[in-house]
Amino acid sequence: MMRTYSAKPSEIVRDWYVVDAAGKAVGRVASVAAQLLRGKHKPTFTYNQDVGDHVIVINADKVKLTGNKPEELIYWHSMYPGGLKSAARGEWLDAKADELLYKAIWGMTPKTRLGRKIIKKLKIYKGSEHPHESQAPKVWEVK
Repeated sequence: MMRTYSAKPSEIVRDWYVVDAAGKAVGRVASVAAQLLRGKHKPTFTYNQDVGDHVIVINADKVKLTGNKPEELIYWHSMYPGGLKSAARGEWLDAKADELLYKAIWGMTPKTRLGRKIIKKLKIYKGSEHPHESQAPKVWEVK
């Protein structure tokens, strides 16, 4: 009889990965980062535990939007009367590319306590420099 594997906290090994977003589509970078953060690339993946790795996304300002997405509007509400706001994704990409990428990655993680714990291992930088060289991160290629 086979038993279901459950990762123990002492068995979890966390690596650091660098994802270069230069010239890549937002969704492709977000899906790769979300999988690495969640730990789905590991054979020890467990749904109810954080077994994922730390992810550093560099060149967030060079990420691109495909199709008509630069003209599409993003809506949100300030929770005050008449507080409906909107902005084009292209404007967000120019002004706050790191925030746009963060929201895309957050949208692909669980909306639970586990998801809030997982998203804390994400670091996004606009340029190609990052202060995590001492962790000796591995490079993960986005296809």
